[in-house]
Amino acid sequence: MTFFSHLRKAAIATAFVLGATAVHAEEQYFPLQSYRVGPYAAGGTGFFGGFIDYLNLINIRDGGVNGVKLAWSEGETQYEVEKGVEVYERLKSNPGIAAWNPLSVGIAYAMIDRITDDKVPLITINHGRTDTTDGRVFPYVFPLLLNPYSETSGIVNYIASKEGGLDKLKGKNIVVLYHGSPYGKETIPIYELLSQKYGFELSQIEVPHPGNEQQAQWLTIRREHPDYVVLRGWGVMNPVALKTAQKTGFPADHIIGNVWSNSEEDVIPAGDAAKGYTAITTQASGERYPVVQEIVKTVYGDGKGNLEDKSRIGSVYHNLGIVNGILNVEAVRIAQAKFGNRTLTGDEVRWGFEHLKLNPARVEALGAKDLFHSINVSWDNHEGDGYVTFQQWDGKKWNVVSDWIAPDWKLLRPIIEKSSEAYAKEKGIKIRTAEDADAVVSN
Repeated sequence: MTFFSHLRKAAIATAFVLGATAVHAEEQYFPLQSYRVGPYAAGGTGFFGGFIDYLNLINIRDGGVNGVKLAWSEGETQYEVEKGVEVYERLKSNPGIAAWNPLSVGIAYAMIDRITDDKVPLITINHGRTDTTDGRVFPYVFPLLLNPYSETSGIVNYIASKEGGLDKLKGKNIVVLYHGSPYGKETIPIYELLSQKYGFELSQIEVPHPGNEQQAQWLTIRREHPDYVVLRGWGVMNPVALKTAQKTGFPADHIIGNVWSNSEEDVIPAGDAAKGYTAITTQASGERYPVVQEIVKTVYGDGKGNLEDKSRIGSVYHNLGIVNGILNVEAVRIAQAKFGNRTLTGDEVRWGFEHLKLNPARVEALGAKDLFHSINVSWDNHEGDGYVTFQQWDGKKWNVVSDWIAPDWKLLRPIIEKSSEAYAKEKGIKIRTAEDADAVVSN
């Protein structure tokens, strides 16, 4: 059975809300605004599959987190904001909510005020509103590992490394082809700033959702003769971009994908057109990592694996879901060490995320060495200094082609603070202090 027939089968079998377990005493609950049908189902099924697989691993292998079982249920959003909000309203009354993980910029934007009132964390791993990195203004939002501006810095620095240094960017022509959504538009200002800083020519071209038709955009690109195209896509937009680029004669090895254009589902449907294509990532693909092997043995071996198509185990989206599971579970574990081994409040879990520090040694102890690098979240830095690497598609698999790279946080932090402080002024929000962050609501 093909991957796409699995999706069709899943669409028939998936109810609007999928319950894993009912929430009882001493259980920590994760409401999942997932999307298993629609044009972005590949990302949704892979990511939420990996997340659930890791939660299942903790329950089966460890009996939960210090005896507290993990529970969850799903609501289908189809990646639509209105449905995401509907699922939030329906699931928010469940007791013991640890965190929300919608994997959608639009849904996340719609939830910021709501979860702030609720005092429950909102996790936007590798995406979201960039200035939510500033925990002084956004206490409950965590764009873990990589925010959109850090991603942009990493991509520009990688292109510079291919050209011989940042000074060699002057006069180069870069096109950003972006998804016509809040997610896609998030990086428009930072690309403009970096273009001015380093002197490269810049064009930013929108592709309307969902991205099935791009002939006009790529004809424009062909006329411009850019040195590089940055693909800031999502879902079906990505393979269509690669195939259309090939038709118009633009080389795949000069297309750099962003973190949501870096999966097997983005390149396999494009066939030969994807060979040589490079993309940024915060986590590696493959099954060789101990935590992935443990999931195969313990979770799939027990018949509780979430992916129907087992060939997707260890794929980019699946591994991102596993990493997201690690970060959520470790935040709960860290919060338990302070507040007790029991069901925690959302604000207590927020404190746990603000103390989420996993150095490479701890990452290795969790079975994830080289799967991801590290994270160092604090009360005022909700991204956590995530590192990135770049991978290239050889026609069959992804191969890492760079070391772990740190984005230019020194450059980005003042920009982030300027935006967050303007938001605070507009909304009448008091900027938090470290003392404020340590004040926790425990009931």
